[in-house]
Amino acid sequence: MLGQNPVYLIDCQPYFNRPSMYAENNQAYTDNGERFAFFSAACLDMLPKLAFQPDIIHANDWHTGLVPFLLKHRYSNDPFFAHTKSVISIHNAVFKGVFSYEDVQCLPEFHCRNVPDAAVSATHITMLKAGVMNADKINAVSPTYAEELKTELGSHGMAWEFQQRAQDLVGILNGCDYSAWNPETDTYLPVNYCADQQSMTQGKKACKQALQLRLNLPEKDVAMFGMVCRLTQQKGVHYLLPALADFLKHDVQLVVVGTGDPVLAAQLEEVAAQFSSKFVFVEAYDNELAHIVEAGSDFFLMPSEFEPCGLNQIYSMAYGTLPIVRGVGGLKDSVNDYDVNSSEATGFVFFEPTPQALLLTMLRALLLYAQNEPEVNKVQLHAMQQDFCWQKAAEAYLQLYNSALN
Repeated sequence: MLGQNPVYLIDCQPYFNRPSMYAENNQAYTDNGERFAFFSAACLDMLPKLAFQPDIIHANDWHTGLVPFLLKHRYSNDPFFAHTKSVISIHNAVFKGVFSYEDVQCLPEFHCRNVPDAAVSATHITMLKAGVMNADKINAVSPTYAEELKTELGSHGMAWEFQQRAQDLVGILNGCDYSAWNPETDTYLPVNYCADQQSMTQGKKACKQALQLRLNLPEKDVAMFGMVCRLTQQKGVHYLLPALADFLKHDVQLVVVGTGDPVLAAQLEEVAAQFSSKFVFVEAYDNELAHIVEAGSDFFLMPSEFEPCGLNQIYSMAYGTLPIVRGVGGLKDSVNDYDVNSSEATGFVFFEPTPQALLLTMLRALLLYAQNEPEVNKVQLHAMQQDFCWQKAAEAYLQLYNSALN
């Protein structure tokens, strides 16, 4: 049970009794197509057996893209599902679930090896396309990302499909679980604080000192920039790296925490060795450290190449840490740039996908910190007062479900 709601799990030992969900040692399981085709089919097959007739089935990404597909193909004339509608959420369209027809022969619908509403070539299908072309409604995880999906660049090769379904495509910004990310109650922090000027400034100062101590950085009042992310091109690490040498000439401190691409990790290590008194790179997934970075930093870097929604910018604002973001996807929808409107500002935004644009924006933030720290505190306090609770998103999803039913 989850609250008052029963939760059913699907078990098939050969498919799911594995050390990881999708891959091991950065290598995807070779039978992922069959695994998730089975899972999608099993989700629908179990419903009559449970005598549960859902109004809405909500699929997510390519992994369950075959659920809307099977509803239309296998169950279109089944009276049990006569009033059931489907919604699919897109969290990142770069991941499409591309498999050969041979990989999905566990489903009779693919025996013919010619399924236009799933095909990406004569030999392969994409489960994401199957979901997008068959779901009654499609949801992207931010309004701007919904618009980007209709472009060649933003859709990663599926612009035609999203354009075809444009009338049924809606963007809803993700909510934030403030029970896990709240500086008033966060047990990882040395000092808790709230959205009050004195509490915030004292709390963040104590958290910055704790962060400096943990990272073995000099304990002094200096602008702290933080970044916690997967080390991938999507997260904009390739924009940050060329900017670091010029940025670290200034009186600043920077911490980057993350794992991923070993080439990017090696490059960050090299720069950290050159600027060891100012820059620390921690190659780890460390949830406790992530919380301390959010609280102890003055600014948080998210220079993403693309970002369907993003959550760290929302966590940052909750902790009074001003996000520095590229104006894409959910970052554009959630962060207000200081130079556009200082009274409503919650961070800093740049648009051009270059290291120079990122560097200039980081220097904008640093200049404001150096010249007018009380103004930075004012913007931090305003950022803390933003509310991205799930209640708002839930109401938007209810509207989406009703539109699917009607």
